[in-house]
This record gives sequence, C-alpha cells and structure tokens, in this order.
Amino acid sequence: MTYLYLKAFHIFFVVSWFAGLFYLPRLFVNLAMAAETAEYDRLLLMSNKLLRFMTPLAVLTLATGLGLWLGFGIGGGWLHAKLTLVALLFGYHGYCARLYADFAARRNRKSHRWFRVFNELPVLVLLAVLILVVVKPF
Repeated sequence: MTYLYLKAFHIFFVVSWFAGLFYLPRLFVNLAMAAETAEYDRLLLMSNKLLRFMTPLAVLTLATGLGLWLGFGIGGGWLHAKLTLVALLFGYHGYCARLYADFAARRNRKSHRWFRVFNELPVLVLLAVLILVVVKPF
C-alpha cells in the first residue's frame, strides 16, 4: 500500500513540475517579444513566481522517485535510461533559472524563435520517459 501512495505522489509531482517546465519557456517567448516595459515587468514577475513554485515540485519529484527506486527495488535497463533523461530535465530546469536571471538583468540575447524551439524539448523528453516507464523496452 505504501508503494501505491508513493507512486501516486510521484506522478502528481511529476505532472505538476512538468506544467511549469512547459509554461516557463512559453513565458520566455513572450518576454523576448515584449516591447513595453510594463508588459516585460509583468511577464518577469510571472516567470519568477512560476520558477519559485516549480522548483520545490522538482525536488519532491526527485525525492519520491528516489523513494520508489531505493525503497522498492525498482530497476532494469530502462530505469538507467530514464534516470539519464531525468538528469537532463534537471539540467533544463537549471538552465531555465539561468535564462530567467538573464531576463531579470535585461541581458537576454536570444530570439523568441529560439525560445519556441527550446519550449518543445521537455515535451520530447516526457514522451521518451513515458515510453521507458510504460513499455520498459530493455
């Protein structure tokens, strides 16, 4: 029973974290296009709040995932691939924090088109992780 509760919480935290991973780069698209100071400041505030909200969710995702892995002996080749992708997601999250800092310092040099492509990366990683978890191809 503990396993099922931990798994449910892990899925909840993953979904919540991904909502932020999907939306924060979309805010960056809008920030890169913002022409007025008031609009820029509003989007910057929204980005700050979202980043501060999603970071604890990432930590809780990691904690519950580690609990499942270490506490219940989940393993296999698919898990190593999944953990690699999760490490990349944490790198993506950290890079988002750096991009936010660039916007806050008014030193962003990337175009809104670059952010549109950047925004799609977590979608592809999520698809790969779901295939690994559900299909367990190896």
